[in-house]
Amino acid sequence: MAVFTPVTPDQAGDYLMRYPLGDLVALTPIAEGVENTNYKLETTSGAYVLTLFEGRTDAASLPFCLGLTRHLAAHGFPTPSPVADQKGEIIGRLNGRAAAILNWAPGGWKRQPSDKEQYRAGQVLALLHLDAADFALERTNPVGPEAWAALAARCDGPAKGVDRKMLDQIKALLPRLAEPWSDPALPRGPIHADYFPDNVLFATNEHGQCDVGGVIDFYFGCTDVLAYDLAIALSAWGFDGEGRPMPSALRAFQKGYESVRPLTSAEAQALPGLGAAAAVRFTLTRLHDRIFHDPANLVTPKDPAPFFRRLDYWKAAETV
Repeated sequence: MAVFTPVTPDQAGDYLMRYPLGDLVALTPIAEGVENTNYKLETTSGAYVLTLFEGRTDAASLPFCLGLTRHLAAHGFPTPSPVADQKGEIIGRLNGRAAAILNWAPGGWKRQPSDKEQYRAGQVLALLHLDAADFALERTNPVGPEAWAALAARCDGPAKGVDRKMLDQIKALLPRLAEPWSDPALPRGPIHADYFPDNVLFATNEHGQCDVGGVIDFYFGCTDVLAYDLAIALSAWGFDGEGRPMPSALRAFQKGYESVRPLTSAEAQALPGLGAAAAVRFTLTRLHDRIFHDPANLVTPKDPAPFFRRLDYWKAAETV
């Protein structure tokens, strides 16, 4: 369950009065997701998502994150744009939380995407990088190399058993994994930074074909190395639930990406190291969430081990 801050229909109806969206018809909690509170909001004018931003999403980051989605949507990129209220604002407050209403994105995410869908998802990520290139705002990566060191330090005391073994290996890798961020040859720009299958919705298009209908959840979005975004996506799409590589999926996704935006030689050389960095980033955040899990939180922490296992693949790729 991903509703951390309950919203009643009356509260939603009152909030909705700020917007030119008609009257409330239905309010339905959205169970998926682990960061923010989401409801499907149906009104007399259509379907929307009502999001209340919880503790891990810094309210100061919302002008970047929501501004980026609005910028991309204006370029024709498939992402739900935030809706402005009658004063032109896209960020409000509801039940003590920053809140926003976004257009509803059609479709659903693929649990076992085909190679064709992997290829298309790669293309869409490259389109995101191209369409976002002229977005004016900047945001430092909230879970970049500096954050990894801080997460490792916080976990250092309480980590036991298998968590301790993972953490000790990660701590030894951190200085080397941060090296690509000092390389001026690697292109930078706005990135999604959480381009996982559950944030890419496939739907049937007007031609009767299955295509990406919406890329959602830009709340880790930031300004960073573009190839790192690809490395995150490959680490998310190209491995099974146990962290074992799926070579065909990895090839299809990267081929799709490079059909739109070919990597530079510097990016291609850096990609395995960036993949290892992505594996460490998600291992650390999941390790931290498991160690410091609040039993009152109904969201079960994700196992860090499958992302830790991805390190073996990326380290082997560095030697090829």
